[in-house]
Amino acid sequence: MTATLMPPTRPTPLPRRRSGRTPLQRLGSMSATAAKYTSLVIAAIVTLLPLSVLLFASMKSSSEYAATGPFDPPSNWLNFDNFVTAFTSGKMLEGFINTTIVLAVSLVGTIALGTMAAYALDRFAFRGKKLVMGLFLLATLIPGVTSQVATFQLVNGLGLYDTKAALILLFMGTDIIAIYLFIQFMQSIPISLDEAAMIDGANRWTIYWRVVLPLLRPAIATVVIIKGIAVYNEFYAPFLYLPSEGMISTSLFRFKGPFGAQWEVIAAGTLVVIIPTLVAFLVLQRWIYQGLTSGAVK
Repeated sequence: MTATLMPPTRPTPLPRRRSGRTPLQRLGSMSATAAKYTSLVIAAIVTLLPLSVLLFASMKSSSEYAATGPFDPPSNWLNFDNFVTAFTSGKMLEGFINTTIVLAVSLVGTIALGTMAAYALDRFAFRGKKLVMGLFLLATLIPGVTSQVATFQLVNGLGLYDTKAALILLFMGTDIIAIYLFIQFMQSIPISLDEAAMIDGANRWTIYWRVVLPLLRPAIATVVIIKGIAVYNEFYAPFLYLPSEGMISTSLFRFKGPFGAQWEVIAAGTLVVIIPTLVAFLVLQRWIYQGLTSGAVK
């Protein structure tokens, strides 16, 4: 008996599924995409336009700046005289050094005070805890300008006027947002880690130093970046409490007098001031976003 081989049959193709999106939905999706990219282009123009004006002005001489418009390119793109003037007459190098000292000490103090306060408020139960949290919240709602007279009298009474210590203490003691950020992140750390360390014989300081603080690194990185940029860009406090020693934010103020200003030199100095913060944000932006969202989910 011979077997009859049947030719293979081709499988019947499944019917093509129609897209469930209506023309109106596709039009809405295209409109949303167009609006998104349009807003991005507008935001880029708004950001880059002032920077281009600063770049053009920094390359012009005083006579050329007075004779041309803000959007006219300079005649000599290699004119760096304004940058030299900003560093020599404006003492920008001294401002960078003073800013670095104040910035470093303020960040270390803010991290130490903020993490300790957050650890105490989150891990300890004591009488008046809700009152302390309420006072912290109230302090964030009060504008800083309203307390400047009392703050100035306090600084002057302590003999700290015109010293770096005044700025350092002000930057360290007025950052309530850092404490809230540390509390938010600390709430995501299981308290069972503290209990396990206590079973092993660790005291509260050891738990804070060896268990909690290393786990706060993402939040610490976020506070360092945000606080560092805020201190770096601060103008009012150095101008008021440190008039004799220039900071990087107040060094450019030397080129503005009662009868006019050297705007081309100010533009050159402004570009120099912008570069460190721009580079820091572009390099560290991933840690900023991670730190802001790390404590959001328990």
